[in-house]
Amino acid sequence: MQKIMFWGTLAEFGFLLGAISGAIATEMPDHSMNSMPRSSTDAGQFQRIQQPLGNKVAVTLGGLGLIGLELWWFLFCKPQSRKATSQEGIQEVTVTVDGGYEPSLIVVQAGQPVRLNFDRKDPSSCLEEVRFPDFRIAQQLTLNQVTPIEFTPDKPGRYGFSCGMNMFRGVVEAEAADGCN
Repeated sequence: MQKIMFWGTLAEFGFLLGAISGAIATEMPDHSMNSMPRSSTDAGQFQRIQQPLGNKVAVTLGGLGLIGLELWWFLFCKPQSRKATSQEGIQEVTVTVDGGYEPSLIVVQAGQPVRLNFDRKDPSSCLEEVRFPDFRIAQQLTLNQVTPIEFTPDKPGRYGFSCGMNMFRGVVEAEAADGCN
């Protein structure tokens, strides 16, 4: 969770740098234009705005930081995984719902009942519902309470789940009884 907070803060900082440089550029007086009378033909023309080198560097570094963040997020960020523990014949995992699903990859054995205990900490409306389309399950998640969801994956495979708006996703990976797919 701290990694997400760090990268979110970094993204906000990049956005803030861009916004500040835009505000500074609009408030800078253009001395070269004040000395010349403005003709009516120039009114509709674009004019070049000179910005200080520091603003250009800040915006460039902010943009490169955001590009790096996107590449890391989509290419290098590995989902947190957890193997289900079996108790009394039911495979069980607790999934924390706080800015996403933790873990977002859950490994279970095919053909055995699964109970996922969703512990919702995030008050956003997007995460108030979880959906398992392969099992035709759509369940409301109560804030600050654990909501169990039970199903049985009959065959090995990957079964996705998501929030009600399909913005946050996770996967239940069912393995064959011998541990191979």
